[in-house]
Amino acid sequence: MIDLIKTAIPFFIALVLIEVLVHHFDPDDDQTGYEPRDTATSLTMGLGNVLINIFWKLVLIAVLAATYRLSPLRMPMDDVWPWVVLLLSEDFLFYWWHRTSHEVRLFWANHVIHHSSQHFNLSTALRQDWLPMFSLPFWIPLALIGFPPWAIILQQAISLLFQFGLHTERIGKLPRPIEYFFNTPSHHRVHHGANTGYLDRNYGGILIIWDRIFGTLREEDDKVVYGLTKNVDSFNPLRVASHEWSDMVADVRSAPNMRTKLGYVFRGPGWKPAEQTAASATEPAAGLNGRSGGSVEKAVDDLPSRGSSRSTGEHAEVTAGSGLKRD
Repeated sequence: MIDLIKTAIPFFIALVLIEVLVHHFDPDDDQTGYEPRDTATSLTMGLGNVLINIFWKLVLIAVLAATYRLSPLRMPMDDVWPWVVLLLSEDFLFYWWHRTSHEVRLFWANHVIHHSSQHFNLSTALRQDWLPMFSLPFWIPLALIGFPPWAIILQQAISLLFQFGLHTERIGKLPRPIEYFFNTPSHHRVHHGANTGYLDRNYGGILIIWDRIFGTLREEDDKVVYGLTKNVDSFNPLRVASHEWSDMVADVRSAPNMRTKLGYVFRGPGWKPAEQTAASATEPAAGLNGRSGGSVEKAVDDLPSRGSSRSTGEHAEVTAGSGLKRD
């Protein structure tokens, strides 16, 4: 079977170069454009992902094939309707993988790589994680309902190809029907925003209807600030890949009991126990700014879940009874 992603790599690079030229000859002060070191980091992360997937894809195929063999169901892939069902099913599962990757710190520690750039362009799409095995459990149901492994992997590749084109500031809002049903550059700019109102929104892959159904949709109605609530401030790929893991391990080591340790791993990014939240409410705001505080920025679970790693530079202050809030 042809590997669509590997085949598309020359086209990815060509389109990145075209967008670089567009930004150079037709600059827009309202857009972040390209920064050479940032782009080099994104390309390096993408190359690492490709190399790791050479081996990981063999494991993925083996697991999906074993699951497919155990299932009594078979989808007739020579008909049209199973491809429609596959697209909807894969996109639905992608939504929940993506949402989990933002709401569970263990998954966020890997996914944060993709959100670590303070720029938003086609090279950002190539800034991929190095531990793809975290997504495996989400695709197993597709094999269980009778989709062959080759079809699952093909649909995943189609989704990734589609999403590559979402990472651009050069395309504004599209006609209303498209914006209503499909993920678009506008929707995805919101997803990459570190603005408080934009955090943890628009998880869809190809379709945006899941966000409409599950209440995570946010329209682009304000200038997007890209990056993390606590930016990595490094172009070193190893640092980009490991910084949240390091912070999480440090939090787990400092935790006084097993419940708190598990909370630092399986609760949302930025979670901390209630006793620390109460203590924080009595401390002055200094040092709790998104750029200058520790690895934990948020105090309560009902705040956007990317607070441990995303920074707009906005001032955060403590208010009694409500944890942290942003001006």
